[in-house]
Amino acid sequence: MSNSPYAVMKIRDFRLFISARFCVTLAIQIQAVVVGWHVYEITKDALSLGLIGLAEAIPSIVVSLYAGHLADVIKRKQIIVITLFTLLLCSIALLFFTVDIGSFILLHGIYPIYIVIFISGIARGFITPAIFSFMPQLVPRELYQNAISWNSTLWEMASIGGPPIGGLIYGFFGITAAYAVDASLMFVGLTLAMTVADKPLPAITDEQGIIDKIKAGLQFVFQNKIILSAISLDLFAVLFGGAVALLPIFADQVLGVGKVGLGFLRSAPGIGAVMMAVYLTHYPIRRKMGKILLYAVGGFGVCMILFALSSSFWISMCILALSGVFDCISVIVRGTLLQTLTPENMKGRVSAVNNIFIGSSNEIGAFESGVTAKFFKVVPSVLFGGAMTLLVVGITAWRAPAIRKLENVN
Repeated sequence: MSNSPYAVMKIRDFRLFISARFCVTLAIQIQAVVVGWHVYEITKDALSLGLIGLAEAIPSIVVSLYAGHLADVIKRKQIIVITLFTLLLCSIALLFFTVDIGSFILLHGIYPIYIVIFISGIARGFITPAIFSFMPQLVPRELYQNAISWNSTLWEMASIGGPPIGGLIYGFFGITAAYAVDASLMFVGLTLAMTVADKPLPAITDEQGIIDKIKAGLQFVFQNKIILSAISLDLFAVLFGGAVALLPIFADQVLGVGKVGLGFLRSAPGIGAVMMAVYLTHYPIRRKMGKILLYAVGGFGVCMILFALSSSFWISMCILALSGVFDCISVIVRGTLLQTLTPENMKGRVSAVNNIFIGSSNEIGAFESGVTAKFFKVVPSVLFGGAMTLLVVGITAWRAPAIRKLENVN
């Protein structure tokens, strides 16, 4: 059974789980495109785009460690359902801002949008460790990499579909219709998540009190050189290397393709990523995982440099697709390391640390991109990010021989 690339898909609860995550991710991707263009239409300001990411990242970081603790002491499905319900309310609030009564709120600025994104950031901070620690409870240990590959495949498919769907609906039917689809998909995701069978918690670790339990999770990460190196590598690469937050400006000013083109640009990394995820589902990485991780992050940095230099829509699409290939490899390798090397009763806390390092770095990276674009223009800011990514890879390869020499994990 474990040798089949479709083995994990025979498990009912896993199918329901990834279907729910697919719908939620699709909704989030649609929302990201619509909110980004909505804010840009109001402000015409790169820094305002970056502030969207910051508004979501700050609360996510603040609650992450406590959320990781909760995921190790409270049933994980319960956390997932509550946070998905919160995200549904946030989607409904954004929809409300586009109708006659709700639009009046935005007459005095876009701050209500930032408040909603801030609340969704709190929910994301709680749901991330719960999802990470709940998924391995649905599958046997020997299917972890298979489950991670399928999870990444469905996630990337949603990433591919969400941006163009959001752009097309926004472009042809208006912002209200786009937010309505976002809310509907979030509702379906919540409903599917509620049908997954509940699972008992693993035995709780012996530490007394919240502080000691959180401290134990931090110590585990910082004492495990392989996990720490993998997380740190992606932290700085994503922090400096991403250009997603600036895509509305590239679509408008550099490539001249408008909001529909923005949707396709946002989906391009997902196209490459889902192709690689499907490939890795059938041909998983079994050797030289450390070197492959380093090469993948380095390749991502090169793609960012080439994207900044491109003035062709189709070349930019291809470069972004290739960046998705490298990013997918990095995600699957890091996910396999975290799931395999972390004890079941510490996965919530370890995932919380990972969320602080990796998950929120996307939003903080968006803020960094907005700031550098504000002061140094768009193209130089992306060039700088790509160059910094390559520098991080070089330093990690030099200073972390454990990750460089890593072959595989069992």
